[in-house]
Amino acid sequence: MSRTLPISRLRGRARPSSSLLQLPTELQKLSSSPTSSLRHASPSRSAWTSAIPGLSSATPFASTSTSSSLLAGSSKVALQDPLKLLGAEMGLLRSNVQHLLGSGHPALDTIAKYYFQAEGKHVRPMLILLMSQATNGLAPGWEQRRDQAAAAELKREQGDEGLGGDDIDEPLSPPSVLNDQNPSMLASAKSFFSDPLASLRPAPTPTSIAQSIHQTHLLPSQRRLAEITEMIHVASLLHDDVIDLAETRRSAPSAPSLFGNKLSILAGDFLLARASLALSRLGSNEVVELVASVLANLVEGEVMQMKGNVPGKEGLLAGAGGGSTAKGPTPEIFDHYMKKTYLKTASLIAKSTRATTILGGCGVKQGWAEGEKVKDIAYSYGRNLGIAFQLVDDMLDFTASAAQLGKPGGGADLKLGLATAPALYAWEEFPELGAMIERKFAGEDDVEQARHLISRSSGAERTAALAAEHSKLARQALEGLPDSEARTALDNMARDTLSRKK
Repeated sequence: MSRTLPISRLRGRARPSSSLLQLPTELQKLSSSPTSSLRHASPSRSAWTSAIPGLSSATPFASTSTSSSLLAGSSKVALQDPLKLLGAEMGLLRSNVQHLLGSGHPALDTIAKYYFQAEGKHVRPMLILLMSQATNGLAPGWEQRRDQAAAAELKREQGDEGLGGDDIDEPLSPPSVLNDQNPSMLASAKSFFSDPLASLRPAPTPTSIAQSIHQTHLLPSQRRLAEITEMIHVASLLHDDVIDLAETRRSAPSAPSLFGNKLSILAGDFLLARASLALSRLGSNEVVELVASVLANLVEGEVMQMKGNVPGKEGLLAGAGGGSTAKGPTPEIFDHYMKKTYLKTASLIAKSTRATTILGGCGVKQGWAEGEKVKDIAYSYGRNLGIAFQLVDDMLDFTASAAQLGKPGGGADLKLGLATAPALYAWEEFPELGAMIERKFAGEDDVEQARHLISRSSGAERTAALAAEHSKLARQALEGLPDSEARTALDNMARDTLSRKK
């Protein structure tokens, strides 16, 4: 049954928000409001605390009254383990991605699939699938959208051709023009022609995809979006490991250490190409625009990181005109770090969770204007969760070992010349860190000295407090959705992000 709600339920007022990053157009706007919700992070007013915007009504999804959530119901749902809720789906993810990544070149095929062989966290696809389940059925016409997708999948399973736009695997151009040789796809086609009755026999899995659409409340396009997002993420890991000279990834040798830098970069490019190909077949220009902008964000964020720890050309310690001194970082420096965090990590999560609500029928272009607020809920949740996730990651670089992380730790960011939240907070307590940060810890013994000072500071604790604030904002965004097992699982993921160990 559709969960379409009347317009009156969608016109909530704006909840106060203390997020450092509001919407993308506001990433560079700072405020020194004394009402910051992060004052507890430090006994003294820091440059970062001053940079946090005060209570604002900028986020369109929330409510000034805790009881007037956008779409919320009154019943409570038992706590849900996301993995248990999506166990079967996550089991299919890796095999589906490997199916999409087939290459006629053996070396490229091996490297492109290498990181998918390890047991990753798969946080991003889990978030997309859960957000899909939490919002599917809200838009008018959901049953029709669901039934059309199920009918298309049933035709595919029966070997029918000519599914058109309903088939997320069907090329939009003639194969002779695409000239894209994917042995995995070819093997699938050959298996049908060699045994055309195979589709009429009982499936090896308990239910077919067509049947599972009704059972899981997920569309094939949303499943594919989850796979695309994971492919983009893994492509970024391949490129990052080349840039960072990483020797390990997911407790195994990194791709560059096994296959070399050139092949690793090309494999990352290949993943992005295959992800773009799959993206083009989802049938939504708005989703294509969102995900394409993520690719630009990833590059922009990486360039920001490579250029250093300060925005613009002026030095960190240049006090003339800007009021910056060696006693601590300015709000602009913290904003630079947070914007980079959004671009490199949160953008993919935020825009993908927003995109899956579009595929579910939310928004003006889908014929449901009130659904714009549902899209904003998904975006705000993903943005704040993504920021919290990266803040915890930056904290773990100082508090967890490489063995625990499955990748370099113990201050590995310092060796790369990066000043993350723990270092910037520590700078306020130990002014001598400023010169080290400015020269990207390139001086003799800089890394060891900085690691020692950061361990003596409250940098890790204050980073955890900032992550907790963003986790809280993500969970508050969910209050605008009806109670469901999926919403509860999303809430749990935002909460558990703060206690993860790797």
